Amino acid sequence: MSILSASLGLTRYRIIEDVPDELLRQVPDKLKQFCMVDIDGTADERSFGWTNMDDMLDMNWTQSPPEKGEYLTFSLRLDTRRIPPAVLKKHNTIALNKELAHNKEQGKNFVSRDRKREIKEQVTLRLRARSLPIPAVFDIVWNPTANRIYLSTTNAKVCALFEDHFAMTFDLHLEPLTPFFMAMDVLGEDAAPKLENLDPTIFV
Repeated sequence: MSILSASLGLTRYRIIEDVPDELLRQVPDKLKQFCMVDIDGTADERSFGWTNMDDMLDMNWTQSPPEKGEYLTFSLRLDTRRIPPAVLKKHNTIALNKELAHNKEQGKNFVSRDRKREIKEQVTLRLRARSLPIPAVFDIVWNPTANRIYLSTTNAKVCALFEDHFAMTFDLHLEPLTPFFMAMDVLGEDAAPKLENLDPTIFV
């Protein structure tokens, strides 16, 4: 989801470790090292990685650099192939019927469990190779001065993927800025015991 949309959900983070200036200078190179790899010509089910926020097809940042003033901007692109269950069921049934007909010619009236599993895997791979991956793009804005990172989604699976890939790329670990941690940021870590004992209130 574009961070420039009229409305969107944001997940906010802070980096736990201190970020050295040398690492910040290496950000463009590290983004390219762990960039998105297209799977259009493969049968892979999924691929993900960094790409240019200004152009999701630009994995080398030739259109524009990630530096935008004091901010760093880039995107997490996730391409996924999805086979509709009904399509998979149809072609799997066709393949099983063909296998059973072949077995009957050999004097067997069944298809073994292992062979059924193998046929399903083959059908899935064949259908996956014929389907186009569906891209999804999630924008990221990193403010090193304030130690804040904004991700343009609240989807738990995407957030987990982003956190893992960010850690792999930069060897830095993220902490989501939940209301609890934001309160600690204002009140100090000494307030943690009091915050943990608070009961939630519904203001209706």
